Amino acid sequence: MRGVVMHAPGDVRVEDLPEPTLQQPTDAIIRLAAACICGSDLWPYRGADTITEPKPMGHEYVGVVEQVGADVTEIKVGDFVVGSFFASDNTCEICRAGYQTSCLHRDFPGPSQAQLMRVPLADGTLVATPGVPDDDLIPSLLAASDVLGTGWFGAVAAEAGPGKTVAVVGDGAVGLMAVLAAKELGAERIIAMSRHADRQALARELGATDIVTERGEAGVARVKELTDGLGAHSVVEAVGTQESMLQAIGATRPGGHVGFVGVLHDVAIAGDDIFMTHVHVHGGPAPVRRFLPDLIDRIWQRRIDPGKVFDLTLPLEQAAEGYVAMDQRTATKVLLQP
Repeated sequence: MRGVVMHAPGDVRVEDLPEPTLQQPTDAIIRLAAACICGSDLWPYRGADTITEPKPMGHEYVGVVEQVGADVTEIKVGDFVVGSFFASDNTCEICRAGYQTSCLHRDFPGPSQAQLMRVPLADGTLVATPGVPDDDLIPSLLAASDVLGTGWFGAVAAEAGPGKTVAVVGDGAVGLMAVLAAKELGAERIIAMSRHADRQALARELGATDIVTERGEAGVARVKELTDGLGAHSVVEAVGTQESMLQAIGATRPGGHVGFVGVLHDVAIAGDDIFMTHVHVHGGPAPVRRFLPDLIDRIWQRRIDPGKVFDLTLPLEQAAEGYVAMDQRTATKVLLQP
């Protein structure tokens, strides 16, 4: 099969790879209908994460089940499925509490930037759609696999809801999906922090009521200016840097909540940063599986259209062009067609 492999920073190739096989009786093999490039894939692409050997890429996926192991009972061959970037049994005590990305038997599916992929713990990881989706729903279902589920968790962790002012730090795909989530969760006011006109326009389309272009301390000051000097009730941190984390904490009112879902790189929160703020800080790798049934239903009923976040579609063979586009910010998120 064909698949995307990163050999070194800036060096992405599409190569012949061995087809995945069933390794455990709880596995499934799916044929990808669509995959995509994640913002987190840019960390190794830019050299921030070390690559010691060629690495097959991808962790976001939708597709059709082609094979299942002997112990798979819920997922059937022929199902169109959406999965999470972590595999989970969805039955352990941690999963039942809603934190499937910390499942006691957590595993890693994929890689998904390919024609076929193996999914461990298929019954707990995959969610079948009610039927074969229309082609125009596939991008939105793909978004549910990571960026929508991650943005949703950011908003939930920040306790976005009716009557709340929500600020979102970061205008990448996850930040934009956090705007959509805040709107769906009933937030009264949504402040998108963005310096890019195209992303500002999409943020407004997804539910943002205000745009803040400033960053750092200036961004914090602007959010407070918009909220009578108090700060937002709920702030989603969707970047993962020291500056973005401190900006999120600073923009939150006393007693408010930060939901952080950006993949952290060299972030350190000192006690002095939060002790006098009474700000709650919660986040981590999003338990996408917790939200998938609800998100799939919203998409299936056409209540939401998170597929709008994809602004460039390429065949799998042109994946390297997609990485360049996201790295240079000429695309927000790239969909790959295997």
